[in-house]
Amino acid sequence: QVQLQESGPGLVKPSQTLSCTASGLTFTRSAMGWFRQAPGKEQELVAAISDWTGTNTYYPDSVKGRFTISRDNAKNTVYLQMNSLKPEDTAVYYCAASPAVIAIGRELYNQWGQGTQVTVSS
Repeated sequence: QVQLQESGPGLVKPSQTLSCTASGLTFTRSAMGWFRQAPGKEQELVAAISDWTGTNTYYPDSVKGRFTISRDNAKNTVYLQMNSLKPEDTAVYYCAASPAVIAIGRELYNQWGQGTQVTVSS
């Protein structure tokens, strides 16, 4: 059984890091992504990293330069470092796994975590 378990601080400071530990899948062969969904808004991809060494990454303009995705294959864990957080970053954040080399489209992800709330106060 595949499980993706996110952990995060909830109410965040200007900079925080989320982590997601995977089990039940071949982590090194999985591209990983972080999505978020704010109330009343569509779910959006905020970061993606390629499989194996994670050489390739992707960020939308909304977070580029502020968020960094990384992976530790020895720990089966993917991280999302978030800097310069803004109130508009408030959302439920999900990690997801894909069998693709790197996955930008939501439809390419087939395993999802349960989500962790991130709240940024003004």
